[in-house]
Amino acid sequence: MFDHLLNEEQRRVRDAARDFVNATPRQLILDMDAEKIRFPKEWLREAGRRKLLGVRHPVKWGGQGLDWVSSCAISEEIGSLSYELACVFGVGADLVCDAIVLHGTDAQKARYVQPLLHGDMFAAECLTEPRGGSDFFGATSTAEDKGDYFLLNGQKRFIVGAEGADYFLVYARTDPDPAAPPQRRITCFIVDRGPGVEVEYLYGLMGCRGGGTGRLVFRDVKVPRENVVGEVNGAYPVFTTMMIPERLGTAAMTVGPARSALDIATRYTSKRKAFGEIINRFQGVSFQVAEGAMLLDACRALVYATARAVDGGMEMNRVRRMVSETKKFVTESCQKVVHNSMQVVGGIGYTSVFPLERIYRDIRLASIWTGTNEIMASIVAHEWYREAAAQHAGRGGRDYAADAPEADAADEINYG
Repeated sequence: MFDHLLNEEQRRVRDAARDFVNATPRQLILDMDAEKIRFPKEWLREAGRRKLLGVRHPVKWGGQGLDWVSSCAISEEIGSLSYELACVFGVGADLVCDAIVLHGTDAQKARYVQPLLHGDMFAAECLTEPRGGSDFFGATSTAEDKGDYFLLNGQKRFIVGAEGADYFLVYARTDPDPAAPPQRRITCFIVDRGPGVEVEYLYGLMGCRGGGTGRLVFRDVKVPRENVVGEVNGAYPVFTTMMIPERLGTAAMTVGPARSALDIATRYTSKRKAFGEIINRFQGVSFQVAEGAMLLDACRALVYATARAVDGGMEMNRVRRMVSETKKFVTESCQKVVHNSMQVVGGIGYTSVFPLERIYRDIRLASIWTGTNEIMASIVAHEWYREAAAQHAGRGGRDYAADAPEADAADEINYG
């Protein structure tokens, strides 16, 4: 950890999370991966009792009123235990509660946020549909306005907590006009598990098992009007603010399992002998471990820099770029760390004797969910060019292209 970047309060909650990780029984992780446990309710209840859920949220609603740096430190610790436990830890307390705390009513916060942060309720976020995930505003789920309630129909898939959650944050189309702007035709709802809410399929996943990930089907579900989060046809601001906990949270928690993998590799290569030598004396081994350490340090540095930017109120478009590049860089770098760790451990790392094979399977999700890394690259490119254009138009700055001996050879510079 980068203790020198954490203040006393941030180290306190980090250490509380570390204590929780150390108290978690090994059997829970094994049973989740074997799908003997489909959703870790008791573990989440204990997290709530320890006041670790949603620490960024106001004390009034069950949080600790802390910052993004604290949240990221906790996420890394939980991720070091199990990537899927980090998923279920963050989905309800950070993603769903963030939307309600920032855009919901006090009545919604009292009914849905407080009990969740205390560990008495569980929630899931419903974005992805069978027709596609990245095309969020092309959602086909509909909610027909019936006056004092909406009638919800549609499907959502790859929902962590489909089996296990007590309520769902659901986005659905509420303006049937095909000419309506995509950003002004979707509404965000809190949907209680009840009549018409069905889990039709639980996925057989490569990794990240035990989180109740499934497909939800909504058939004529009556959603009270008071369960609208924000405004009708006004889901865009909700979605925009939720991209921060989705993507920054994913980055922070991905550091955890990569750290665990590198720890296993470091210990193993410090004991294993080959050709009469401890194998960490061979550069082919030690250089891969060194690369892993370097990448982990770079990942943490970027996570905390971005967390401080969000905490400091940086302009939203620049936050979008930083969060997106953090998610892409960290998830890809951590996958490389896990790859290196398995490589230096060798064949035994490919078996269930070590948890490396589970970490390898689990962490593959990181660059796919909460927005694929291809989408992250698209956002980074868009915002970078937008920032550059604004900078050049606004205050000029040095023309670095002119710092060449033949920079005035105009005929040689051809932009087509």
